[in-house]
Amino acid sequence: MKAARDTWVNPGLALALCAAGGALFAWLRTPLPWMIGPLLAMAAFNFSGARLRSVPGNRQLGQLIIGTALGLYFTPVVAREVASYWTLLVFAALFSILVAWACGWFLSRTTDTDPTTAFFASVPGGAAEMAILGERFGARVDRIALAQSLRVLVVVVVVPYALAYSGVHGSDAYRPVAVPLDWPKLAVLFGIAAACGGALTRAGMPNAFMFGPLLGAIALTSNEVQFSSVPTWTTNLGQLLLGCALGARFEKHLPGTLGRYAGAVLASVLIAIALAAALSVALARLTGLPAASLVLAIAPGGIAEMCITAKVLQLGVPLVTAAHVTRVLVLINATAPLYRFARYLRSRAAR
Repeated sequence: MKAARDTWVNPGLALALCAAGGALFAWLRTPLPWMIGPLLAMAAFNFSGARLRSVPGNRQLGQLIIGTALGLYFTPVVAREVASYWTLLVFAALFSILVAWACGWFLSRTTDTDPTTAFFASVPGGAAEMAILGERFGARVDRIALAQSLRVLVVVVVVPYALAYSGVHGSDAYRPVAVPLDWPKLAVLFGIAAACGGALTRAGMPNAFMFGPLLGAIALTSNEVQFSSVPTWTTNLGQLLLGCALGARFEKHLPGTLGRYAGAVLASVLIAIALAAALSVALARLTGLPAASLVLAIAPGGIAEMCITAKVLQLGVPLVTAAHVTRVLVLINATAPLYRFARYLRSRAAR
C-alpha cells in the first residue's frame, strides 16, 4: 500500500492548499496574490516536513497560460517599438552575467562553496539549465538547484512588494489586443500554444512551454491574427499553478553548512536586486523609460514570474517580456563560453 504522499492525494492536497493560499492573499489585497500565496504556502509546509508535491504538468500549464496572455500585448506597433530597444535589452542581459560574477565571488568567499558552483548558482538563467551547465564543469548540482530556487522565491516576493508599496502606480500605455472572449477560439489559441510548446520541447529548448506559447502568440498578434482574449481568472489560475510548482521545490529545513549557504544565497540575491535597481534608475534617466518597468526588466527573477508581475502591476509588459526573453537566450548561449574564457584567463594569470 502506497503512502499518501506517493499517491494522487498528495498533489491534490497541495493544490487545495495553494488555492486557499491564493484566496487568502487575494482577500488581503497583496501584490500577485495568486502566485505569492500558493508559493509561500507550499514552501512553508514543505520546510516543516510536509513533502507536498505539485500536480504533474503544473508548471508547464501555468507557463502556457501566462505565455499566451503575454503574447497578446505584442500588436504590430508595440512589437516595432520594443524592437527599437534591442541594444538596451542585450546590454541588460550582459549586465546580469557581470552581476552573477559578483554574487558568485561573494558566495565563494563567504561559504565553503567552490567558485564554479558559486558562479552557476548565481546566474539567473533557470535552475535546470544552470545545473546542467554547472555539472559539465564539475560544479555541485544540489547547491546550484538550491540557490536558483531561493533566488526565484526571494525575487518573486521582494520585487513586487517593493514596487507595490513604494508608491509606484501602474500607467502602462500598452494593452493586450482588444478581442472579445470567444471560448471555441480561445481553445484553438491554447491548442496552438501547446503545439508551439511541444515543438520547442522536442527541440531541447529550456522553458519550452513559456517560450513556445509566448512566441506563437506574438507571431499571431503582431500579424493581426486574432482569436480571443484570455480572461483574468485564467491568468490567475496560471499564477496559482506556477506558485504551486515553485513552492514544491523546497524541502525540510537545511542542516549545518547548507543552512549557512542558504543565508549567503539570500544575501547575494538581495545584492543582485540592489544592483539591478541602481542600473534601472540610471537607464531610466538616459532613455526616458519608466524606472519601475526597467526594475522588472532587469530584476534577476524568472521570466514567467517577472512578466506576470508586470502584467498585474501594469508596468511595461512588452518591454519586460522582451528583456527577460533576451536575457534567457543570451545566458543560455553565452554563459558556458564566457566561463571557459574566464577560466582560461585565470590559468594564464596563474602561470
